[in-house]
Amino acid sequence: MEKQTRAREPLAPPTNSEELDNGTACCPATPSSLPLAGKSVAIVHPAWHSCGSHQVFVSQARAYRSLGAKVLSVAVADTPGCVAGSPVSKSYFDATSDLAADTRLLAGMPLQKIFNGGFLRAAKQWLHGNDAAMRVAVAQQVTIPVPSALTAQIDLIHCNHFFCMPVAVRLRERHSCPILLDTHDLQARQYALRNRDRLRLPPSAVFEEMLEIELDAMRPADVLIHLNDEEAAAFKELVPDKRHALLYPAVEAMPVGLGGHECIIVASANYPNFLGLRWFLREVLPLTESVPVAILGNIDREVRSRAPDLYKTHAALFRGRVEVEGLYDAYRRASAVLLPATAGHGISIKTIEALSCGAPLIATSLAFRGLGIEMSALANVTVAEDGRAFAAAMRRVHANRLVPAGNRQLAATRRVYEERFAFDVYRLSLWAIVQGLMAP
Repeated sequence: MEKQTRAREPLAPPTNSEELDNGTACCPATPSSLPLAGKSVAIVHPAWHSCGSHQVFVSQARAYRSLGAKVLSVAVADTPGCVAGSPVSKSYFDATSDLAADTRLLAGMPLQKIFNGGFLRAAKQWLHGNDAAMRVAVAQQVTIPVPSALTAQIDLIHCNHFFCMPVAVRLRERHSCPILLDTHDLQARQYALRNRDRLRLPPSAVFEEMLEIELDAMRPADVLIHLNDEEAAAFKELVPDKRHALLYPAVEAMPVGLGGHECIIVASANYPNFLGLRWFLREVLPLTESVPVAILGNIDREVRSRAPDLYKTHAALFRGRVEVEGLYDAYRRASAVLLPATAGHGISIKTIEALSCGAPLIATSLAFRGLGIEMSALANVTVAEDGRAFAAAMRRVHANRLVPAGNRQLAATRRVYEERFAFDVYRLSLWAIVQGLMAP
C-alpha cells in the first residue's frame, strides 16, 4: 500500500497542527489546505455507547474532521423498534454527545418488519445462538433516513463491524464510493465465547457457521482495517484477496494524577468483562486483606443479571456508569488500575486507557492481547496470572501508597501510549490508508 500511495500522491499530507476540541484543525492549516477539504465521509457504526467501540467511532469522526472532511455519522440500531425519534434512540444520542459529526442520523428497524421472512429465518437461527445471522438481518431491515446530508455526494464510507455492511452497501449504491471496513476483531469468536453460558435451543450454532456469515458480509468492502496485530493476521489468512491495514485505535488519554488509596477497575457490560470480574471477585478479592477497590462502568448490569448473588455480596464496590469528570477523577486518584482479563479476543480499549494514565497496572497477560508489546518489561506493570499473585501485587501497591512515587507523566506505559495510541499517530496512519482510495 505504501508504494501505491507514493506513486499516486493524490493529495497533500496533513499537517501536524494542534487539534481543537471539536476535531477541526487550527493554524497553520487553513480549511482549503486540509487534504480532505471539500470531501464528505460517512461513518457507519452500531448505535452503541459506554463501551470501547464507541470510543473508536469518536476518534474516527474527530480524525476525518481534522483532515478537512465533512462527517456524517450513521448509527445502526441493533434492536428492532429502535428507530429515529423513539425513546431508545433519544437515550442513545443523549449518551453520545462526544461523537462530533457534522450530521448525525440513526438507522433503525421498524417493529413491523419483524414479520419479514428474512428476519424470521434469522430469528430462528438466533434462538440456536447465531448472533451473526441476527445482526446482519436487523441491518438489512433498517430504514435509512434521507435528509439533505444523504442526498449530497459521499466520497468515502468508513463502516464499523461486519453486520453494519448492509447499510454501507446501500449507501454506496447511491454514491458509488469506496468502503473501508473496521473489523473490530473476529466477531464469530466473541459469539462462540458468549454461547458457552447462554441458554439456546439445540443444535447450538458453531463458530464456523457464524464465521461464514461474517466473512460473506464483509466481502463488498474495498479495504479491511484491523485494530490489532492478532486480528490482522487472522483476517489476512481468511480473506487473502482483500487489501488489509493494521490501524491501532486512538483512545483519549486519561489524566495523570498523584494517586490515592483505591485500586480501580473500569469495565463495560460485555460477557468477557463479566468473566474477568467474576474471577477477580471470587479468586482475588478474598486474598487482598481489605485493599479498597472501586468498580466503574456499566458492568454492574452484567454482574447483577448473570450472578445476582455475587453482585449482592459486593454491591458496595460498584459505582456504575460515571460521567467523564468522574472517570477522570478516578484515574487521577487510583493507587493502581486493575485489568483482570480471563477471556476475550481483540484489543482492549480499557487497557489502552490504563496505559495513558501512568498509574501502576496489575493485570493478567490477556489484558494486553493484540498490542504487540512486551508489557512485563515495563516498570509500572505487574503481570499476574493467578489469584494469589494478583492479590499480592494489590497488597504491595496498597502498602506503598504513601511512599513518594515517580512522575506518572514519565511512566513507561504513558510513553507506550503516546507512541502507539495517541490521536496524532492515529490521524496520520488513517490518512496513509485513505489517500490511496481518494480521487485527486
